[in-house]
Amino acid sequence: MGPLIVNDIISPNTNMLLAFFIGIAFGFILESSGFSSSRKLVGVFYGYDTVVLKVFFTGAITAMLGLLFFSLFGWMDLTYIYINPTYLWSTLVGGVIMGAGFILGGFCPGTSVCAAAIGKIDAFLFIAGIFIGIFIFMEGYPLWEGLYKAEFLGYLKMNKYFNLSSGLFVLLVIAAAVVMFWIAEKAEKKFKAPEY
Repeated sequence: MGPLIVNDIISPNTNMLLAFFIGIAFGFILESSGFSSSRKLVGVFYGYDTVVLKVFFTGAITAMLGLLFFSLFGWMDLTYIYINPTYLWSTLVGGVIMGAGFILGGFCPGTSVCAAAIGKIDAFLFIAGIFIGIFIFMEGYPLWEGLYKAEFLGYLKMNKYFNLSSGLFVLLVIAAAVVMFWIAEKAEKKFKAPEY
């Protein structure tokens, strides 16, 4: 909601209230879709259930299209949107650690909170693991600060990096999603879900 606050369309308090209700709605949708089950996320890695991949990729594409058209119509100034700095090695190492956590724990941070909200013990343990990992990272930061800050690439936007217009980049991502969804459908037919 950042640009809406900067342009004084909504107040910071209204922003927090909207974020609260959006968070509740998001959690409700996650739970209704079965995303509080660790089997749902693990199914992506084993190929027998790709719903998580499809839902989150569809959400990303919807957000990209929304931002693109809001920008083109002059409804939103994209220069106000914060872009995380890119550090190559910490991104790669962090991605591997997070991916391993997804596979071992069966949750991502969002789905773990959703599962904990309905009382799943494994989700509470997963969240405890997140906080332990954060604590270890903070306390050991001097040891891996060099790795964390290695290969600073700036504040990258993928379309700028590949020298593409925003519209063309969004079109290519949509095309990639269509191909990925087709592959996902084939994988679901090939790999059968285990019997529980």
